[in-house]
Amino acid sequence: MPRTEVHIRTRDGICPASLFTPAEGSGPWPGVIFFMDGPGIRPVMWEMGQRLADGGYTVLLPDLFYRVGPYEPMDPAKLFSDPALRELLMTKFVGSLDRERKISDTGAFIEFLSMRQEVDGEQFGCTGYCMGGNCALTAAGAFPERFAAIASFHGGNLASDKPDSPHLFVESITGRVYVAGAIEDTSFPQEQKERLETALATAGVDHAIETYQARHGFAVPDLPSFDAAAAERHWKALFTLLGETLP
Repeated sequence: MPRTEVHIRTRDGICPASLFTPAEGSGPWPGVIFFMDGPGIRPVMWEMGQRLADGGYTVLLPDLFYRVGPYEPMDPAKLFSDPALRELLMTKFVGSLDRERKISDTGAFIEFLSMRQEVDGEQFGCTGYCMGGNCALTAAGAFPERFAAIASFHGGNLASDKPDSPHLFVESITGRVYVAGAIEDTSFPQEQKERLETALATAGVDHAIETYQARHGFAVPDLPSFDAAAAERHWKALFTLLGETLP
C-alpha cells in the first residue's frame, strides 16, 4: 500500500503525518509510532517508514514541526555544513518542541492509531532517531501502559542535566527499551549513557543500551554520517524488539 497522507488534530493544531502499512497482506497489524530526526520530514523518512511497515506493522510518521508551518524538505548535507542553517534548525524547528508538547502530541497520535482499522491491539511500539529518540523515551514515560516497545537510535539528550530529561520519567515504563548510541556523540556522551542505565535499572525497566561503532546519524541514509553496516544492525535490533514485544 502506498503512503497515505493523514492529518491529526492535536491540542495545538493540525499535524500532517504519513501512515504506512505492509505492501502485502490485509492486516490489521500492530501500530508503531516513528519519531523523525532533526532534519524533518523528507523522502528518506518515508522510505524508512515503509521498510518498517513491511516488517508487519502499521506505522505512523508525524511531522513534529507542524507548529512552525509548511517548510521545504531539508538537505542534511547543507544543514551539517552550514552553521547558520544548523542554528536555525535548532532554534526554530527543534526549539518548537518541549516535553509538554511532545507528550500532548503523543496523546493525539495514540488516539489516532486507536481508531484506525489498520491497527491491531491497544499497545504500540515507538522508535525515534536523533531528536526522535528523545521523543520516544518521553512518550513511553508519559504513556507507559500504551508502549510495549521503545527504541532510540543515536538519540540526543536522553539523560541530560535539564529538568525535562527523559531519564527522570522512566520509573513507570512497563515496555522494553532499546537504546543504541554512537561513538563520540556530544548529544549522548558516556556520562549520559551511565545516567540512563542507572535510571532504567533502578526502575526495573527491561532494557538494553548499546554503543555502535559509528557516528551520530548512522541509521539514516541521507545523513553524511550514515553507516550501512550499523544501519542494518539497527534494523535487525528494531525488528527483534518489536517482534518479541508486540502481539
